[in-house]
Amino acid sequence: MHLLHILHRKMTNITLAIPEDIRKKMSQFPEINWSEIARAAIIQRVSMLERFKEFTKESTLTEEDAIRLGREVNKRLAKRYVER
Repeated sequence: MHLLHILHRKMTNITLAIPEDIRKKMSQFPEINWSEIARAAIIQRVSMLERFKEFTKESTLTEEDAIRLGREVNKRLAKRYVER
């Protein structure tokens, strides 16, 4: 989504909770617009989830199937890298 398009949209506020140590680190960079960083990350994640939903909408796999397949892929990848 283009930044100018975002700037012309009605915005709502949300509150985020972050660990105190992260807040202290963030305060070392007062020039950074942390709201914009969070907004961009949220927009990116929503976009990725929408693409994923579109990609999987006609899938017949169950969640259990997907987990099982994911574990099998992980095992095979781990085996491949151990054998190197």
